[in-house]
Amino acid sequence: MKDEITFPKDSLFLVTGGAGFIGSNLCEALLDMGFKVRCLDDLSTGRQENVDIFLSNPNYEFIKGDIKDYETCLKACKSVDYVLHEAAWGSVPRSFEMPLFYCENNVLGMVNMLEAARICNVKKFVYASSSSVYGDNKIFPQKEGQEGEVLSIYALTKKNNEQWAKQYTTYFGLDTYGLRYFNVFGKRQNPNGAYAAVIPKFIKQLLNNERPTINGDGTQSRDFTYVKNVIEANLKACLAPSEIAGDVFNIASGEKEQLIEVYDLLNKALNKNIKPIFGPSRQGDIKNSNADISKAQKYLNYNPQYNFAKGLEETLKWYKNN
Repeated sequence: MKDEITFPKDSLFLVTGGAGFIGSNLCEALLDMGFKVRCLDDLSTGRQENVDIFLSNPNYEFIKGDIKDYETCLKACKSVDYVLHEAAWGSVPRSFEMPLFYCENNVLGMVNMLEAARICNVKKFVYASSSSVYGDNKIFPQKEGQEGEVLSIYALTKKNNEQWAKQYTTYFGLDTYGLRYFNVFGKRQNPNGAYAAVIPKFIKQLLNNERPTINGDGTQSRDFTYVKNVIEANLKACLAPSEIAGDVFNIASGEKEQLIEVYDLLNKALNKNIKPIFGPSRQGDIKNSNADISKAQKYLNYNPQYNFAKGLEETLKWYKNN
């Protein structure tokens, strides 16, 4: 990847939500490539331990701050070349419990960042959208332009982000690129809490000889995407031409795995024989998710290097050691 992706040597990247799962992986990749990285995080869902490992790097700067505060966003964007906007609150079920907060954090926070990036003349603004914007769409694989009705508050905030970004490109000339992530997994993903993502949660419970709960019958499918593919997409979006700014792109592996199949794979890989518990389906969850990635391949030169099996192998290795 390093050979294909080149930026001016003194480039400064701002990663919002940089202490989170995806954000910390982005910070690490950029620092490894020798670039300057500024991390903005309020540590509400991100974790200090995710970024403490970078403190000795002279190219790394940490700002503890909240994207809901415009002045903080302005300060964070000063002299920045590229913004990678990952800061948001995730989780479909939690979004129904905190609709006002999700609007403030995910929507107002996004607009604050867009405006700050515009004022500071940032070259490219790349932001995390979500496969949840496809809602009740029944056409597979899911393709940009074939969205259904959103099924959750969280999905609504991400759909709203895409519309704001497009306005900022159209009317203010800010180059924005939306990346619709499909079920990202990998190292540093938090396995704890009621809203933890399924893969790290399963791994932790199986390692502790606990019986995981699968919501629904386990036949729901996901296009699980290894985090290193997401890093590639973010960096390539920073190099994308202005002609495609304002658009959105599916970022996935283009595969489809049923939850019960994933569970069985993990059980086997960890030498366990633990039967899962089947619980009720969760409100707002999409039954099936599978991406058409041809648009990102064509316009971003996105070429995912990790299929699900290879990504899972690396992920398991990390969790066993950590």
